[in-house]
Amino acid sequence: MPPRLRTFLILGRVSNLPTVWSNCLAGWWLGGGGNFWKLPFLFVGVSLLYTGGMFLNDAFDIDFDRQRRPERPIPSGKISAQHVWRFGFSQLGAGFFLLLFCGQMAAGAGFFLALFILLYNFCHKFFNAAPWLMGACRFWVYVISGATGLWGLNGWPILCGLALALYVVGLSYVARRESYRGPIPFWPLLLLAAPILLALAMNTGSYRWRAIWISVVLTLWAGRCVRTFFTGGVSNVGLIVANLLAGIVFADWVAIAPDCSRWLSLILLAIFGLTKWLQKFVPAT
Repeated sequence: MPPRLRTFLILGRVSNLPTVWSNCLAGWWLGGGGNFWKLPFLFVGVSLLYTGGMFLNDAFDIDFDRQRRPERPIPSGKISAQHVWRFGFSQLGAGFFLLLFCGQMAAGAGFFLALFILLYNFCHKFFNAAPWLMGACRFWVYVISGATGLWGLNGWPILCGLALALYVVGLSYVARRESYRGPIPFWPLLLLAAPILLALAMNTGSYRWRAIWISVVLTLWAGRCVRTFFTGGVSNVGLIVANLLAGIVFADWVAIAPDCSRWLSLILLAIFGLTKWLQKFVPAT
């Protein structure tokens, strides 16, 4: 692909963008679905917030990348820091503007999402608890999407958003080992089970069986990702993180398991496949 286009795709980490779409889809569904005319504003608005945040992540990390990751677009000279700053903030502004069409609550949550994105980018290299800020960003995506639905924001998008946030916190602690040497702590891996535990606790009867079989999919995928931590094999942290990021789609599937239609399941599986396909061309981290 053209070098300039590839630079933009790398800066935006677009291989992970489908997982943001699955977050939007799950949160919107838990908010009652409907309001189809709002979906383009929801998906494009949140996507711009995500890619804008990724651009700014490189802008904030320029000094670190010059020392540790000189192949990144800015230190390698593929694009100037000034352009990255400009594109990043422009995308944040455009994303927030589009969310205004999804309602006041969605726009208000979008403001907090932008705030957490900036806070994470500013402090994640020196603040040990920064993965919790990353998890909070995904939580706000659920809140925005739930507020866009026909029922509006209710307990389900909030609870499932919190469960996904814990999953993201777990994988973010693993991801930190790409840049900092040292053993990977085991306790963050327990957080990967949060979506499953919530699904089993909140669903009863026939709904629980649906939650169980979809939870098995997430369990097998996450277990496959982290198995080398327990077997003592060689751990490719970058690949593990990329696969755990793709597993966000399965976590979203678990969230809507009780009332998930066949067509929605097929869409989520297609999104998972798209995520893995894009990761072949654009690095996930």
